[in-house]
Amino acid sequence: MIRGIDVSSHQSTFDTDGLSFVFIKATEGRSYVNPKLSAQTKRARDAGCVVGYYHFLWPGNIKAQAEYFVSKSPEKEGDLLAADWEWTGDRTAASNAEKDRFIREVKRLRPDHRVILYCNRDFWLNRDSTSYAGDGLWIADYVRAGKPRIQAKWKFHQYTSSPIDKNVAAFDSEDELREWATP
Repeated sequence: MIRGIDVSSHQSTFDTDGLSFVFIKATEGRSYVNPKLSAQTKRARDAGCVVGYYHFLWPGNIKAQAEYFVSKSPEKEGDLLAADWEWTGDRTAASNAEKDRFIREVKRLRPDHRVILYCNRDFWLNRDSTSYAGDGLWIADYVRAGKPRIQAKWKFHQYTSSPIDKNVAAFDSEDELREWATP
């Protein structure tokens, strides 16, 4: 397995030593753009990492959210895109159908990019009813790295949030991840 992190505007800086990939929060809803997006992208690219971007999904206006995400996320061959499906700050969440529509719309808008689903174990086991994760599942379950407590195949596993969101990927090498990321 290879190692990576995911970051948002809460991280003013991050260490890239030993990392193969970095996911960066790009957008949320239809109005928020990470103010550190450009700097974080540059840091990850300068370190030679595979770069992914995620959108924090809100219920409603799914097509508009997908268009917003795609319009604000940098576009480079091999970049990954992810739908972040979890509880919002006001304890609402996109429905399973909205999650599926968002992933499909992003795939339509960026057909040359892998589009994946990020969610925690509870959402995957108790809210998901279609097992649709686009091109792959990125599961959050805070247990031993690479051992999420689900039966589904996964591509990425977020195994801790302390002191930063740390992840592993089910690839033997960074080259294997790069090959997969460029369909």
